[in-house]
Amino acid sequence: MSIRIDDVVGLHAHALEVRMQRSEIIAANLANVDTPGFQARDIDFAREMSRLESSAELSQSSLASPLQYRVPFQASLDGNTVELGVEQAEFSRNAMDFQTSLTFLTMKFRGLKQAIEGR
Repeated sequence: MSIRIDDVVGLHAHALEVRMQRSEIIAANLANVDTPGFQARDIDFAREMSRLESSAELSQSSLASPLQYRVPFQASLDGNTVELGVEQAEFSRNAMDFQTSLTFLTMKFRGLKQAIEGR
């Protein structure tokens, strides 16, 4: 009897991939905090995960949902929509969620290892 890894880890591996892509996008927002006219972008994580969940083909590594532009709480005179506090909070929240998913996957693999070893 063979075990398919996708059956074991489910969507959690794909959640890590989307979280990683989201952290890159937020990092780009943070890097351009002083760039005139730069528009802050983000991923709708829930929409992307529901798309992956309903999709028969989970091996796609690119985002299917278009990036969304963030609406600033206070408009900037130079047209930049990056707000440092918002981006830092989103980056921290995404990093915590990434760590949570990684911990969950670690526990899944630990359980598989114990099952293989017969413990």
